[in-house]
This record gives sequence, structure tokens and C-alpha cells, in this order.
Amino acid sequence: MCGIVGYIGTRQAAPIILDGLSKLEYRGYDSAGMAIYDGERIVTKKAVGRLKILENLTRGGETMPGTLGIGHTRWATHGAPSDANSHPHTNQSGTIAVVHNGIIENYIPLKKKMEARGCRFVSETDTEVLAHLLDYYYRGNPLEAITKVLHRVEGSYALGIVFADHPEEVFAARKDSPLIVGQGEDGCFIASDVPAILRYTRTVYYMDNQEVACLRKDGMRFYSVDEEEIEKEAVSIDWDADAAEKAGYEHFMLKEMYEQPRTVADTLSPRIRNNEIVIDELKMTDEELRAIHKIYIVACGSAYHAGVTGKYVIENLARVGVEVEVASEFRYRDPILEENGLVIIISQSGETADSLAALRESRKRGFRVLGIVNVVGSSIAREADSVMYTWAGPEIAVATTKAYSAQLAALYLLAMKLARVKGTVTEERFQNLLQALRRLPDQIELLLGQKEKIQHFANRYLGARDIFFMGRGIDFAISLEGSLKLKEISYVHSEAYAAGELKHGTISLIEEGTLVVAVSTQPYLYQKTISNMVEVKARGAFVMALTGEGNLAIEKASDYVIYLPITEPIFANSLAIIPLQLFGYYVAVGRGCDVDKPRNLAKSVTVE
Repeated sequence: MCGIVGYIGTRQAAPIILDGLSKLEYRGYDSAGMAIYDGERIVTKKAVGRLKILENLTRGGETMPGTLGIGHTRWATHGAPSDANSHPHTNQSGTIAVVHNGIIENYIPLKKKMEARGCRFVSETDTEVLAHLLDYYYRGNPLEAITKVLHRVEGSYALGIVFADHPEEVFAARKDSPLIVGQGEDGCFIASDVPAILRYTRTVYYMDNQEVACLRKDGMRFYSVDEEEIEKEAVSIDWDADAAEKAGYEHFMLKEMYEQPRTVADTLSPRIRNNEIVIDELKMTDEELRAIHKIYIVACGSAYHAGVTGKYVIENLARVGVEVEVASEFRYRDPILEENGLVIIISQSGETADSLAALRESRKRGFRVLGIVNVVGSSIAREADSVMYTWAGPEIAVATTKAYSAQLAALYLLAMKLARVKGTVTEERFQNLLQALRRLPDQIELLLGQKEKIQHFANRYLGARDIFFMGRGIDFAISLEGSLKLKEISYVHSEAYAAGELKHGTISLIEEGTLVVAVSTQPYLYQKTISNMVEVKARGAFVMALTGEGNLAIEKASDYVIYLPITEPIFANSLAIIPLQLFGYYVAVGRGCDVDKPRNLAKSVTVE
């Protein structure tokens, strides 16, 4: 996720903005920029790459004098990293500058309208549309122009805005992307996160959705999107610097788990328009999609587990055969790929060595490759024929959580798009699926609210030697990821099995007190899974079950039950994985493990 810092006060703005942006580097970015009012005009400087490049370019801010300005570190979404695409963006005359976190979903039609009115765009971004819209509506009153623009745009935003002919004010606005403002002795600040301004003030105001703030060097005022002034209460921040980077969470992993509702919404919402699935990045016509007869999903680790779920969902909805391959095996086994096949490479970093090799092998054989990645401009993103970005933002913890959830969301969208063009689902079924997708972020948030209950249960198994996960169908895919999440951060031996395979050897490992996690989210498989639960329970296992609300029959075969909100069964992974992530996390914390940096593991596996 990008970083925003703004300042107005009695001190030089550029050094403060650079310092604030440095405190947000943990969020990840690919370019940085500042806009400073020097007393006569707005001066903008941008640099692709690390913040240090911008610091050197401006000599630590010395070459950009002025006591008012905004800055930004960009994680590219619309448009590859470049000077032109970097923030801040301005109107044509350079009298209005904007920095923006979030996604403007309707930027394409807005851009076309502005181009028809003679606006010349210099970037590929959605943000530049905001600068031109502000110019179009500006008649001397910045607040009026801002609120008119906010009524026009759809999507999410955190904004910092400066107007050259209002050099005593900096403006901020927010909807669905985090933004705070702070009051210090030497001026006022805006920032996308507390660490950026903690050095200068501990008095902050958390902006709510569709609020606008007008900052002056001696204070600030808040307004609704209808220009009505509102009162807000300040919050005093008592975090230390390390805690501030984690937004008060004990670990980045926990913070990232709690970002999953937003992450899933960011991946889904821009691609659901007018009750249809629109995936412009595919760069494929409906005819080309209809011609796909086989899909090969290739990935490693958690991305592979997302692919296993994707197989069940795509085959169920679109009736297209799917093979899921471990990338390190795919590259060496001389795979046989069918004509009219699509290869999907899934990777958080976009740099996974085996997955990248599989991509190159597939393209060498003449097959179209779709990348599902999180990092814009990564190798897989550059070399694939087309790419779906998950827009999860930077993920700091080695063990993936929010990126995995975003990958699932991307696969759901792809499955529904294929089903739509192939005519394999009815209109009623399609709309029901859309509604279920829209509910997922709120349902994930609801499950995250059960953390104390799961922590209490996890504390009982801090000394466990072996834990087994089992399920059928999609529940087996869920079990794979739940098991991996536990073992990689807690170092407890854990395995996942297809429940129907228990009698083929695995059940011999069950002894008195062994914890078995039974995932049962698919109604048509409830009775089958309950039978397997009875089998392990009869041999002394303690059974924790995850199932949908209303499946009360499962209580007789289990010792502890976590109920999940009702959703379309094919989307159940997005909900069931949340308690399993929390369980693994709290077992690891209780055992004193370094949760964010597990031993022997790296965030991106860039070598074999």
C-alpha cells in the first residue's frame, strides 16, 4: 500500500516529508515524489526506485524550499513504475497537485470525458484524473471543488491536495483508504499511517469515510462531503516507534491478517461493475475465453494451495478441466500441454524462481500465460502475456495471509468470468455468486473478531508434537493451507490429508489426544466428513471442526466447533482460512517463535 505525508507549518516542508516517507518504507513502494509550494508556484520532484534517490535528487529537501507540501511513495497499480506515473500528479497548469492511495474505479469514463474537453494526460494512472477534475470544478473555493469531485468518483481514496493560490492550506480526504491528520507545535500533518508523523506529534485525528480536512499551520477543520463542518476528537498516540510501524499490532503477520477484509475488497470491487465481472487485464476477447479447453495452474507454497481451490471453483462453475502443478515439478517433467490451453502462474512476489521458469517454458511452447501476482513490474508480471494484480499491498511477514486471500479472490473472479462467457451458469446463479463475493470482506472481519476464542483454544496445544488437518474437495485445499500456516511459523509438525484417504495409512498415526482439525464447509460432503471424524475420534483424537452455521450434526462427532458465516460453498476457503491463520499464529506466539521471520524461510524464493 502506498504512503502519503503532508505538512503545513513554520518549518521547511520537504525534509519533514522525506523523513515521514522513510517511516513508511516498510509498506513497500516503487517510486516516490513531492510537491512543495515555494512561495510562487508548486514545484514537483519524482524518482523511480528507492526513497534515497529522491533524497539525493533534492539534497535531503534543501533544493525544495517551502513550508507547505505533500509527498508520496507509490506501489504501482495503474501504470508501471515511471516518473510520469509517480505521484504527485498535477493539472495542466501545475497549480493543483494531488497524491492518492486507493483505486478510482470509474477513472476510464471520467478520463474520456476530460480528454473530450481538451485535457492532456501524461500518465497511465487513475490519480491524474483527480487533478484534472479538481481543475475543472475549481472556481476559487478548494473545498467546493474537492467535494464536487468526490461526488463524481467511485472507488477508494486517501488524498492530499494543494492549491497554488491557497498557500495557507493543505487539504485531505478519505474513503476506504486509511488517512490521519496530526496537530503539532510547528504545524499540521497528514499521513497514511502513524509512524510517518510520530516524531513530530502524538496528537492525531482519524479521518472517517467521506470526510475532508482543511489544514492550516495553526489548526484544522473537518467537513462532510456535503461541505458541512463537523467536530472530531483527537487521539493521543502512546506507541513506541516499532509498534507504530505495525499500527499497534504485535507482529506484521497479525496486522496483515486484519488487513484481509480491505485486501479482498480491493481485489474484487474494481472488477465488479454493473453486476458483471470485468477483467480488462486479461486482454482476451469473449471468443478467446470461450476457446479455452484446458487450464494449467502452476505455483509454489501457499500460491499452489490457492490454485488447488481454483481448480475446484473453475471446474465447478466454468466446466473447464484444470490441472494444478507444483512449479518445481512442472519445469522438469516435460509436461504435455493441450492445444487451446491457458497457463496461470500464481506468485505473491512475481519473482519465484520455479514459477518464473514454468512461465518461460510455457511461452516457449507457444502457450498463453496469465500471471496472478501482487508486485507490479515484477518479472512474472512483465513476461506473462497478461496479468491480474491482486492489489494486496506490501506483505512484510514471511508467512502469507492477505496475499493468499487476494489470490483466492482473483481466482473466483476468473472462474465467474469464464462461466459467464461459456454460459455454464444461469443469470440467477451468477447474481447470487456476485452477492456472495460482495459479502466476503464483512464476513472475514466478523471471523477476525473471534481471535480471543481461537487464542484460548490454541494455548491448549502449545506442546503438541503432531497436528493433522483433513477435509474433502475444497475442504482438502483449505486443510493444505491451514497445515502449512501452522508448521511454517510454529515449527509444530503438521500434515493435511484428503479425509477419504485416512484408512490408507494415515489413521495409524492417530493416538490419544492427537489434535485433528476437520474442515467441513461443503454441505454435500457433510456426512462423509462426519464419518471420518468419528473414525479418528474413536482412536483417541481430539477433533476441532470448522463448518458452516446450522450444521449442528457435526457437534456429536467433534470436541470443539468453529462456525463460519453462510456463503456460497465454493467461496468457503476465504472464510475457513481465517480461523486457521489465527490458530497457527497464536500457537507460534505461545511457543515464543519469531512469527514474522520464521527460521530458514524467505519471503520470496528467487533461487531453486
